[in-house]
Amino acid sequence: MSIPTFDRPVLMAPQAQMAAAPHLARYLAGRDPEGPSASHVSSFGGRDRRPYAVVDGVGVIGVSGLLVPRYAWIGDPWITGYDALSWQIAAALADTEVAALCLEINSGGGFSEGCFDLCDWIMTAKAAARKTVAAICSETAYSAAYAIGSVCDGITVPRTGGLGSVGVWTMHVDYSAAMEKAGVAVTLISAGSHKVDGHPYAPLPDDVRADRQALVEDLRRLFAETVAKGRSLSVADVLATEARCYDGPRGTAEAVRLGLADAVASPADAFAALAAQVAESATIH
Repeated sequence: MSIPTFDRPVLMAPQAQMAAAPHLARYLAGRDPEGPSASHVSSFGGRDRRPYAVVDGVGVIGVSGLLVPRYAWIGDPWITGYDALSWQIAAALADTEVAALCLEINSGGGFSEGCFDLCDWIMTAKAAARKTVAAICSETAYSAAYAIGSVCDGITVPRTGGLGSVGVWTMHVDYSAAMEKAGVAVTLISAGSHKVDGHPYAPLPDDVRADRQALVEDLRRLFAETVAKGRSLSVADVLATEARCYDGPRGTAEAVRLGLADAVASPADAFAALAAQVAESATIH
């Protein structure tokens, strides 16, 4: 299988690239999802067909697969759009039958474009609505998915799952040696000294590499600031994780100790605790 290249900075755990590859190719090709699980956003309207489930007063919204800026489908287990996700959250926050929200996350991350704007909006919207928005990892929440989880009012992770990867990466593929071996030469004709920066037909020049390194460092800083604000941590402490993924029983316990998560719990137990909190609040009021 050929792996699509990420020539723009991405917020994704590197080990998620292989799993995301076929769905990235489908997304870039503009193909609709296959199977009955996904519905177009235009098919929803009113309480007879909400774009989320409601269980015991809790709105449940899935955040799964490759995270992308724009994707007009809900319920696709392999791709989630930031635009559709914000629309679902806004609808649930406005729903009088929804007392709290649960973002059920299982994702290795995705695109940087749109992620931090979504995170900022979630913090503002949930505060204005005065509703709890909890993140429950059904298994993993890496990179862009963790950014979203970190700005919720709490985040839990199962002991066999993982979270973190507060970092940014991109890649450059140099085909020049292979093309030379094949007897192929490419001549680029461009206007503007930076117009073809990073093209794949020659090694990456040092100045272009430096520009790209600066870009990913700036985005990593923005990522760390977002997590620090959402989790009430210092930026320095978040940067000190060095984009580590906290996996398995030992890793998830360490994530809780560092303040990156609130508890290690199964999705069922985490949801039961949230539902109990909603029921208790309803009794008090």
